[in-house]
Amino acid sequence: MKNMILTASILTLFCMHTAAIGQEASAFPTPAQQHNWLQKFTGEWATESKATMIPGQPAMECHWKMSSRSLGGFWILNEMTGEMSGAPMTCIQTIGYDENKKKYVGTWIDSMTAFMWKYEGTVDPSNTTLTLNAEGPNFMEAGKLTQFQDVYEFTSADEILMSSRMLGPDGKWITFMSGSAKRIK
Repeated sequence: MKNMILTASILTLFCMHTAAIGQEASAFPTPAQQHNWLQKFTGEWATESKATMIPGQPAMECHWKMSSRSLGGFWILNEMTGEMSGAPMTCIQTIGYDENKKKYVGTWIDSMTAFMWKYEGTVDPSNTTLTLNAEGPNFMEAGKLTQFQDVYEFTSADEILMSSRMLGPDGKWITFMSGSAKRIK
């Protein structure tokens, strides 16, 4: 009998808690204009780019697939698959907007490194270009970190110009990757 009363009490508390959460659901925030801007990424994309990881070396041509989806209207999850130097590679990127910081934020992880990139950035006044800043491993000076920027310029609803650059020792930006993504669906 005690077990039955205990079970009934637990179920009653669970139902009351669930009902309270349902009533509070409307108190959850809704996506802001900045979150809505990110929805441009959603879909399937084919990317082509050239990357020069070491100055003076020939550029590597890269062909990737990018699958982008929305998470609750707040976040974009970009998953890229392709090859780097002949080896398969997968990358996962998250991008959202932090209303407290008034900045776009996100992360990047990939199957070739153990480093998690952490982004903060802005959209330009023309509302077409997202620039994400991060600190990461300097591939020209082992063991050191430097500043990076990933830039996404929407030239239309179906094309993105992309570039990545790092801050050189002279304080100038060095573009090491540039390319485009075209929507395939």
